Amino acid sequence: MMYVWIDALTNYITSLGYGRGDESLFKKFWPADCHVVGKEITRFHAIYWPAFMMSVGLPCPKKIYANGWWVVEGEKMSKSLGNVITPETLLNTYGSDGSRYALMSLLPFGNDGNFVHENAINRINGDLANGIGNLAQRSLSMIAKNCDAKIPEKGDFTADDTDLLNKAYALPQLCEVHIDDIHVHKYLETVWGVIADANAYIDTQAPWKLKKEDPTRMETVLYVLAEVIRCTAIMAQPIVPTGANKILDQLTIPMDARGFDSVTEQGALTSGTSIPAPQGVFPRLDIVKEEAAA
Repeated sequence: MMYVWIDALTNYITSLGYGRGDESLFKKFWPADCHVVGKEITRFHAIYWPAFMMSVGLPCPKKIYANGWWVVEGEKMSKSLGNVITPETLLNTYGSDGSRYALMSLLPFGNDGNFVHENAINRINGDLANGIGNLAQRSLSMIAKNCDAKIPEKGDFTADDTDLLNKAYALPQLCEVHIDDIHVHKYLETVWGVIADANAYIDTQAPWKLKKEDPTRMETVLYVLAEVIRCTAIMAQPIVPTGANKILDQLTIPMDARGFDSVTEQGALTSGTSIPAPQGVFPRLDIVKEEAAA
């Protein structure tokens, strides 16, 4: 006889090849940097599991994080209520990026969360379609139309330019703290705060007016916008990888320059670089249609 939790918990390491000859995956991924579990099984993972590991001389997970329960429209998911949300339902309704963004932004880790379809659609439309998607589409379309589809020349930066760029370059350091604390929602709030600032900046600077009044200034403003889009798209990759990488493709950013260590002034865009015709990345969702599908 074997106690069920010994059998169940050891699957974490036996699935990586521990004790089965080829332990390359085990050596690569263990010990886990962060082991996320449901709050109802915290005792088994925070007491029993470390004890089992120590008894055979294996390292314990570096961190164990107990997450709360997710309910739907205030109700526990159950087959009798017919409100079970499967991954397939999420993907078919919101897409991969939309599902990831809605879950990570609306249901903070560590707490119980209430998933409401209308809130998910509003968040996707507000932050993805109207936020980073609209920023990229507006900015890159103006560059294509007014700058011969090339990254604009930058003139002297104003205080507003420098302030926005510095906020973008500070993102890796600010977000590192949130990731260490498993506060993914705060990570997203930080990145999308800069996106909101950039959308406010484009409205204030009005590059469409500068085209006639001050073409040199127009190019500088569009350069700043493109650079902030580069930085925020890089930071958005962990949550919305498909859309973020499409934006980076439109800026012709090489794959080896898409890491957080590239979110610096030294990694900035090069003026004169040709870019392809901009394409929309995050379409808006129809709330009636998507709620019916869900």
